[in-house]
Amino acid sequence: MKNDLFETASIPKAYFTLALPVVLSMVVSLIYNMVDTYFIARTQNTALIAGVSLCAPVFTLMIALGDIMGLGGSSVISRLFGQKKDLQVRQISSFCHYASIMLGVIAAIVMLVFRSPFLSLLGADSETFTYASSYYSILALGAPAIIFSLTPSNLMRTEAAAAQSMAGSVLGAVINMILDPVFIFVLGYGAAGAAIATVIGYLCSDACFIWYLRHQSRQLSIRLQDFHIRPDSFRDIFSIGIPASITNLMQSIALAMTNRLLLRYGTDQIAAMGIAMKLNMIAVLILVGFSFGGQPLMGYCYGAGNQKRLHRVMKFCYLFEGLLAIGIAIVLSAFAPLLMQMFVHDEVLIRSGSIILRLQLISMIFISIAMVSTCLFQAEGKALEAFLLSISRQGIIFIAVILTASHFAGYYGILCAQPVSDLLTATLAIFLIFRTAVEK
Repeated sequence: MKNDLFETASIPKAYFTLALPVVLSMVVSLIYNMVDTYFIARTQNTALIAGVSLCAPVFTLMIALGDIMGLGGSSVISRLFGQKKDLQVRQISSFCHYASIMLGVIAAIVMLVFRSPFLSLLGADSETFTYASSYYSILALGAPAIIFSLTPSNLMRTEAAAAQSMAGSVLGAVINMILDPVFIFVLGYGAAGAAIATVIGYLCSDACFIWYLRHQSRQLSIRLQDFHIRPDSFRDIFSIGIPASITNLMQSIALAMTNRLLLRYGTDQIAAMGIAMKLNMIAVLILVGFSFGGQPLMGYCYGAGNQKRLHRVMKFCYLFEGLLAIGIAIVLSAFAPLLMQMFVHDEVLIRSGSIILRLQLISMIFISIAMVSTCLFQAEGKALEAFLLSISRQGIIFIAVILTASHFAGYYGILCAQPVSDLLTATLAIFLIFRTAVEK
């Protein structure tokens, strides 16, 4: 059945079968961020909103660390399932689970020890430091739970347990939504309350995943006695997982730099940017989910030497992602003020946030080109090309653009930096696609 899906099923059917679970998981991850932003914004405290917004890169960094074992491990385990190597599946899945916990513990220690320098780096000042510190500290303590959750949620899909994976993620999101107003308003914990609700949500998701692994999974393992890793498997996990996490890592750097540059224009602009970026993430995560969800189909066609089907897959991916990007951009742009009003009532924040959101949405079509191209290079094992695109959009290209634009164009230069970076990254992607096509 699996081979039929990859070899003979219509491309739309194969693509959506593989991609939709990934998109749904991305949406659940977005909910965690959006819920905190929504309830924090209900306080109408601009400094509080800005303080929590400054910590957005911290959450993104944790997702990046979780992707190392989650995406890297699922890629290796998927191939082992095809090779009927069940013993290695149990060993590698156990390794990934415990390694993700160790990564979380290390991250928590580093974040707490260097809390003040990190908060200063993120742009916290005398007005926002207290709120940012409260939110940051609780997130740091919850790092093991947050980072761990991405491993079972990804590995479970490799044994066709997408429904169970989604159930665990949705459970955490629902609990977070219920607890947010309780901790923020009823108990009066403010920023710390939002972080506590988020961490408890992840702990509940983790409990659900662990129960499945111990009582329902036939091939995956979380038993310590199965903890074992071969050198080649270790290399494969990290060679795939680390590049896959770079996009999120670059996003953390981009957010931190943007917030620091906006400091001179006041906390209102940081708050507006924080909300607009969360709304923009709706579009970006949907595009990312569809791009990476279709990657196994690209890899299978490439590995099987079926260039004709691969070309058809890529044509469909570029067309679908492009149309989807345009459609999402139009809808979100049209309702930008209304969407901002869901979070804040201040006319200045609504106006500023709407402008920021619309400027970010201009480049959705360019993001889709870069994302699909990155997935193609990863599927074909072209690590250099995939790495270049991963570090460009919100990395090297973005840093160069935002520093230049902020110097020459000030506030609007900062706002336009991301769309310009997306255009340049898409241009780089097209160049790399044509170059590799010529080399073939």
